[in-house]
Order: sequence, then structure tokens, then C-alpha cells
Amino acid sequence: MRRLTVEQREETRAVAAHAFGLDCHALQFALLFGGGVFVAADLLGLGGVGIASVDGGELSLQPHAHRIGLSRLGLLLNAMAKVPMQFFILFIGAMVFVMFLFVRPPLVFQPVVLEQVQASSQYAAIESRYEQAFDQRQAAARGILASRAGALQDFRAAQQNLDAARAEALKLSDTSDTNYIFLSFVTHYLPVGVVGLVIAVIFTAAMSAISGEINSLATVTVIDIYKRHLAKESTDLHYLRASRLATLFWGIYAMVFASTAKGFGALIEAVNQVGSLFYGGMLGVFVLAFFVKRCTATGAFVGVLAGEAAIFTTARFTEAFLWYNVIGCAVVVAVGWSISAIQARN
Repeated sequence: MRRLTVEQREETRAVAAHAFGLDCHALQFALLFGGGVFVAADLLGLGGVGIASVDGGELSLQPHAHRIGLSRLGLLLNAMAKVPMQFFILFIGAMVFVMFLFVRPPLVFQPVVLEQVQASSQYAAIESRYEQAFDQRQAAARGILASRAGALQDFRAAQQNLDAARAEALKLSDTSDTNYIFLSFVTHYLPVGVVGLVIAVIFTAAMSAISGEINSLATVTVIDIYKRHLAKESTDLHYLRASRLATLFWGIYAMVFASTAKGFGALIEAVNQVGSLFYGGMLGVFVLAFFVKRCTATGAFVGVLAGEAAIFTTARFTEAFLWYNVIGCAVVVAVGWSISAIQARN
């Protein structure tokens, strides 16, 4: 375990306290935060069925909630538990970044890849530029604390040089180490007992999430597809066996898909990129269900189709995937409410 010096600890605390007062392009931050709010709404329980691939907890509530009120209450309680958890996770990520302003991180966080890079003839030059950029960024961070003029611009320039050096090193091995940053922090800077606890929590959360996902996918497959369209009048034993086969199928599918995830880069970003194509539509349906009492099934269905069409059209012109959720939700609500109002008049 590596220990921070007293000076490094004080500088880290000072930057963390000062960070909220930086000139961070308020408009860009507001746009990013606005799109992120809709993603959070999807992930925190208001997305329901649409987030079965991320967290099956919400979907598993539905078969047991015989009344719509209980179903709504379950989703809201789930969101209340996840809101502080998500903020805490974001806080940890921000603090890891702040710490690495004063504690030099490795050139590559993946140990095996780092050994490959060190064996390259270009390693010495890349390492030299990396150390120089880190020193410049550290000096700029201290300048920000001292309110020195131009320190923020120097910090951004140093950060670009640091990122360029890391990108050049990773290019030598044609891989990404994004998913190893937090694990590197855990294994190198946390006490031994805490490391074991964190690893145990990671395994526990992973197993719980996988169980919920597979259970939710099997439920949807049997109830909404198999029972509704293929075997409408079979026995409970038959559906039980079908659910086991569906569980086996989705388990194998998950393992095959996971084996190809190495090239996806940051997994959390990849999940949100794909999920944002569908999160907005599902969130729009739940907004209609929660707040539009006269919404009809036809209105919600046509609204979802219109919302997904709007999302995929938007995706052709921009890669700002956080805003797919905003656009999809807005279109679903607008179209669903309009069609429901027309049906009510007729």
C-alpha cells in the first residue's frame, strides 16, 4: 500500500474544496448536467423495463406488484436508495482524479500492458514527456489554488499533453486501460483490509446484478413472448421449464457478449451509449404512466415508436448520446399525450 505524504494530502483537500469555484464553462457544464439528469432518471428506477439490461431489480418488482400503486412505490423507493449511492460514486471518481494531480499515476494502469510498453524502444521518450506534463499540471494546480493568472489555461494545456503521452503509450499495445484506473487506486492506495472489502463488494454487486438481469430477461421472454404468442394455455410446470431454458439461453448469451467487451473502452460509457438509444423512450412511457392520467395504450405505443424514431434520427447527426434520453422522453410524452387527447375527444 502506498501512503500519501502530508503535503500531498493537504494539496488534495485544497483542490477538492476549490474545485467548485473554478470557471468551468458554465454552459457546457449545464448541458452535460441536463443530459445526465435524464440518464440518471432512467437508471434510478423511472426507466423500469427499459433498464433490465442494467439493473433487473425494477423489472423483478413488476410480477409481484398486483396494484399499480405498489409498483409505483417500489420504483420510487428504489430511486431513493440509488440517488445518494450514485452521487457517492461520482464523488469518489472526482476525488481519485484530484489525488492524481499531486500523486504521479502510472503511464499505463494495466500492469501487463505497462510491461509491454516498457519493452518498446519508444518508452523512454514517451515516459519523459509524460513526467514533464505531469509536473506542469501539478504546478498549474498549485497555481489555481494560489489564484495565479493563467493557471487554469496552463492546467488545460498540461492535461492535453498528459493525455497525448498516455494515448501514445496505449497505441503501442492497441488497447485501453480505462477500466483499470479505479482498480489500480484500490490496490495501491487503500489499506489491506479495505482492499479485501472493496473487492468483495465488487463481486457481490456483480453477482447480484447478473442474477437480476438474467432473471428479468427470462421473465420478459416467457411472459411477454412465449406465453403470449407461442404457448397460451400450457401448465405452470411447462412455463417453469421454459423459464429455466430462457435463463440458460440468456446466461450463455451474456458470457458470449462479455467475451467481446474488451474493445469497448470505458464500459460505463459503452453501456450508456447503447442504452441511451432506448432509455429515453422507456422513460417517456413511465412519465406518461405517472403523470398523464388519461394516457391510453395506443397513445403510449405510438409515442414510443415516434420517440425511438427521433432518437435514431438524432444519432445520425450527433454523438452527444446523453441528449438522446432528453429527446426521446420529450417526443414520447408529446406524441403520447396528443394522441390520447385526440382519442378522448372522439
